Amino acid sequence: MARGNQTIVSEFFLLGLSEVPEHQPLLFGLFLCMYVVAVVGNLLIILAIGSTSNLHTPMYFFIANLSCIDICFTSVTIPKMLLNIQTQSQSIPYVGCLTQMYFLILFLELDNVLLAVMAYDRFVAICHPLHYTITMSPKFCITVVSVALIITNIYPLIHTLLMDTLSFCASVRIHHIFCELYALLRLSCSDIHINELVVYTLGSCLFVAPFLFISVSYMHIFSAILRLHSSQSKLKAFSTCSSHLAVVSLFYGTLFGVYLRPSSSYTIEDSVATVLYAVVAPMLNPFIYSLRNKDMKGALRNLLRWRKIWSW
Repeated sequence: MARGNQTIVSEFFLLGLSEVPEHQPLLFGLFLCMYVVAVVGNLLIILAIGSTSNLHTPMYFFIANLSCIDICFTSVTIPKMLLNIQTQSQSIPYVGCLTQMYFLILFLELDNVLLAVMAYDRFVAICHPLHYTITMSPKFCITVVSVALIITNIYPLIHTLLMDTLSFCASVRIHHIFCELYALLRLSCSDIHINELVVYTLGSCLFVAPFLFISVSYMHIFSAILRLHSSQSKLKAFSTCSSHLAVVSLFYGTLFGVYLRPSSSYTIEDSVATVLYAVVAPMLNPFIYSLRNKDMKGALRNLLRWRKIWSW
């Protein structure tokens, strides 16, 4: 049923977090700083892992992939927002909007799958240490990431094709910094029940299932840790999981708060929540993994020392 006058849409307008002109310089500076920190931080993680031979292990292989995805995640959204503020233009082409939505869902889904694989890595390392080398072989790790890259393209492709069949109302103003799925569905004058059905069925399988897998993995991990006799062994085992747990908590805490509800209940306040997983989480992930990891801190120090010597 139509919710307004239908029109042929050639572009949308991203209103961002505030339409007040005085707020734009502050938002520009804030998001520029967050983007630079996210890109540089994740890039340093990738370079540190790649240049340090003792970090060529499955856990760090997945961390490097997660950092690469986080760089792509932020690069899909923030540069366009900064450009719009700089040019004082809020428009984004229709095709560009759907493309941005596609890659947002893709990288979000890849993050989700990688966090689940990393939980499995910790499960094998703590619960079955004698089988770790065989189970988490280089071939297995590369295969998992390759399959994830293929499979995760299906879900955003379905949503993009479904979105392209919808009609939009005369108002194409998106109260968001990027073309978010629910924000676009709210603007449609068409029946969106199929779109929401895809979210609740296929989306649940692709997002909730990995979360449940992570939860079950950590139930076994904590059970194994509690069976250790030495307090030092317990602390060491838990420290190998603490960084991953912090990232998982930050990621799912905001993700479920926004998407486990009908799109009709989506509010402007939710756009602020999505900024947490789309911008803040990728920015904080490098610090979480480096500050609580002695090997990573050592690799980063060596990398920065080498770059300083090279530049000299």
